[in-house]
Amino acid sequence: MPTSLTDPPAPRTSEELEHRRAAITRLGDELRALVEATVRTAATPQTLDRLAGDVRRLTGRLTGRRRARAEIPEVDEFPAGTRIYSPVTGAGSPLAPPVRVTHTDDGLLGHCTLGFAHEGPPGYGHGGMSALLLDELMGRACAAAGLPGLTVSLQMRYHRPVPLETPLRILARVTGTDRRKVFVHGAVTAQEDPATDLVTADGVFVAPDADRARALFPGLPDVS
Repeated sequence: MPTSLTDPPAPRTSEELEHRRAAITRLGDELRALVEATVRTAATPQTLDRLAGDVRRLTGRLTGRRRARAEIPEVDEFPAGTRIYSPVTGAGSPLAPPVRVTHTDDGLLGHCTLGFAHEGPPGYGHGGMSALLLDELMGRACAAAGLPGLTVSLQMRYHRPVPLETPLRILARVTGTDRRKVFVHGAVTAQEDPATDLVTADGVFVAPDADRARALFPGLPDVS
């Protein structure tokens, strides 16, 4: 057992890790359904008060050790793989759509559907959600190309509003490099009309040197 909040968790077998990921995903699915119902409900104040108490009691049941800041979850494969609590792709995050990511010939392709929890203008996704989706996929495209880096700039262009409850595609590909800089392009489109850009972005990412990476991510066993 860990001796402090900063001690790394004990290693697990691959079977145990998959079992834990499955349990986290099931809880994430239910939490996302709860969040969506919460932002759409027209329940009475009395009902909401009772539910607030129920949720408080459920939260109190999540006992045990809590992950420390900068500690990488044992179920993650950072930086290029599973991030189970990511607010974009994480199956265990109540904030995530979540985005399902696959590899393409020249980058990554994500699929998701935004719900009312991600609403900006009535009926459409918040502009910040588009930035969040693209920043995540573009950063993952860097890692998939063997060039993991941190966002330095993200230039967004909003062509059309992004509709809620509509299957979306998020594309991201590396377009060039300059020493430790990586240039990436991304786009959000509707699944039914992939030729029409809703939102596009051009970003610059920088791979930190080994000393900086160790300082930023002390949980990594080897970042050189």
